[in-house]
Amino acid sequence: MEDNKPASFIDQLVVPGDVVLDLSKMGNQTIKLGGGLHQDCDAITVTKAGRLRFSKPNKYWVESSQKRYVPCVEDTVLGIVVDSKADNFLVDIKGPAMAFLPVLAFEGGTRRNIPKFEAGTLLYVRVVKANTGMNPELSCTDAHLTCPVLEALGKKLSFEIAVGLNGRVWVNASSPSTVILVANAIMNSESLSVVQQKIMVDKLLQRIQ
Repeated sequence: MEDNKPASFIDQLVVPGDVVLDLSKMGNQTIKLGGGLHQDCDAITVTKAGRLRFSKPNKYWVESSQKRYVPCVEDTVLGIVVDSKADNFLVDIKGPAMAFLPVLAFEGGTRRNIPKFEAGTLLYVRVVKANTGMNPELSCTDAHLTCPVLEALGKKLSFEIAVGLNGRVWVNASSPSTVILVANAIMNSESLSVVQQKIMVDKLLQRIQ
């Protein structure tokens, strides 16, 4: 690939060694790197095969179908509480090690309103620290992320959902058909561009009208 402008790689298949971003040509932009990318001076290179993804305003990552989840900072995941301590909860996020969620890592969290979660409780959390050799740290504060598929579905359907980058999805709706439609939309969108995702959602919605 000769053109190393960011837009030329978005949603394209990339392999280890590909240089997908050149920071020297991006002015003073500040970017966030997710899984599958590595910075070497001004060059951002790929470390695992998959598709380069981008989410506004400035995050890039490589999406692959690997079975084991590798935590990355700013990932949103579904975790299961396995134990609770005085200062944090131990959470299974399907990674190589248990993650911990501080009891104050919630919107408006204080010592007076510490949440109580039993083992088995499902939580939608964000990875805030993911250092090699250390347990990942989680947070329940909002990262203000958007998703074209869910936004399009939300205009026509009523449902609740939590989608994790670790492969777990929770959907709740008043009818089984809505749950199935939402699940199908998510699975179908994996290798589609934003425009293709919207077309796919429109076709799914037409089936239930």
